[in-house]
Amino acid sequence: MLRIIDADYVKDYVLLITFSDGTRKLADLKPYLTGEVFGELLDLEKFTQYGLTGYTIEWANGADLAPEFLHDIGKGA
Repeated sequence: MLRIIDADYVKDYVLLITFSDGTRKLADLKPYLTGEVFGELLDLEKFTQYGLTGYTIEWANGADLAPEFLHDIGKGA
């Protein structure tokens, strides 16, 4: 099972994510910040309020994204 083991804020809506398979990817999440829950994260102050849950990233407002999704959209770092 793929997990996120580290996530660092880079800039804007970009995170550097380290996965349990050893890959590190840059994920630009801005295109995915739509709708009621994720749209709130367009406020950079809210976007940077995240933590690791044990397998993925979760924001203070309860939003989270599957590690597989983040792995797929990420670009090699």
